[in-house]
Amino acid sequence: MKFVIAPDSFKNCMTAREAAEAIRAGLARVFPDADYVMVPMADGGEGTVQSLVDATGGTLRYADVLDPLQRPTRASYGMLGGSGADGSVADGSGESQTAVIEMAAASGIHFVDEHTKNPLVTTTYGIGELIRHALDDGARTIILGVGGSATNDGGAGMAEALGARFLDAGGNPIPRGGGFLDRLATIDVSGLDPRLSETRLLIASDVTNPLVGPTGASAVFGPQKGATPEMVRQLDANLSHYAAVIKAQLGIDVAHTPGAGGAGGLGAGLLAFTNSTMRSGVKIVAETVRLAERAVGADYCFTGEGGIDFQTQYGKTPMGVAEAVHAGNPDIRVVAFAGYVGDGIEVLHDLGIDAVFGIVPGAMALDRALADGPANLARTAENVGRLIRVALR
Repeated sequence: MKFVIAPDSFKNCMTAREAAEAIRAGLARVFPDADYVMVPMADGGEGTVQSLVDATGGTLRYADVLDPLQRPTRASYGMLGGSGADGSVADGSGESQTAVIEMAAASGIHFVDEHTKNPLVTTTYGIGELIRHALDDGARTIILGVGGSATNDGGAGMAEALGARFLDAGGNPIPRGGGFLDRLATIDVSGLDPRLSETRLLIASDVTNPLVGPTGASAVFGPQKGATPEMVRQLDANLSHYAAVIKAQLGIDVAHTPGAGGAGGLGAGLLAFTNSTMRSGVKIVAETVRLAERAVGADYCFTGEGGIDFQTQYGKTPMGVAEAVHAGNPDIRVVAFAGYVGDGIEVLHDLGIDAVFGIVPGAMALDRALADGPANLARTAENVGRLIRVALR
């Protein structure tokens, strides 16, 4: 028997690697001699760096950067082992390395609180610093997970950290933050890091919002970052002006591009100032860890995450895992585990997930369920394994 084990993290309970180990522990009680292929997964959000580092045998790196309020902080990113998303070897021996960065590591919402969050002044400068550190490490493919941001600056801070200059009518640098983009008159890209032109940047995001307008970055995501209705109007107008200057001076139209509004407009900045492509996060991860290839010859794939319901079909990790392993092995059967099983999971059965199992044995307090998560997951996996063994008789 060959089993592929490819779960996401169970939030606040287990990392993807810990979840994979728990599933294997349960199955091994029934199939001690099976071939286990361990592939920790993620969808581009929180935990993507750790999952890809674990899945590829890579390393975590650390860098001193600025947080969204321009305070010094220490942030991590990953340099991957094995093969990168473009097939390049990322083993530390050459220049074709692949880095993975979570936007939230430097510019996330967790850096601010109810008293300090202010999307008029928060900046993505720190994420630009992380990109620069990855370039210094030899990365020429960068996977950037966007999400969980505290910012609304259209990625201007990120671009500034990489050498771009944003100047007012007097030729002076404008302050950092989305609240000052209305002062922008000139974008000087002559000092932009030349390594960006030879670096492939993959934006891992399922957000399709444009930069501006009623479904744009400011209107949809601004309030959760502390924007009042008046601030939303100001930020949207400022991003519209920013997009107009980019189009006029750089010839790139980012105002209404799907996904440009992700992470407070960081998507727009990446599209304007880097050699970037926006794709589904879980598909990028699946390609990076060669999940389809590793599923060849397997009998079952086990996946999962903290919660599964009808929304799982829209780019969540278990759905992406099912699609990837079926691409490599049409006959593989896919079983998903979840701490919470919600409504509408029957739609998943027609999309490649053969069965979904909740791991919580009964009513219990949340802290107890989280503490017992690994044991509950291992026990559930063992019971599924016993069903498989019965079916083999």
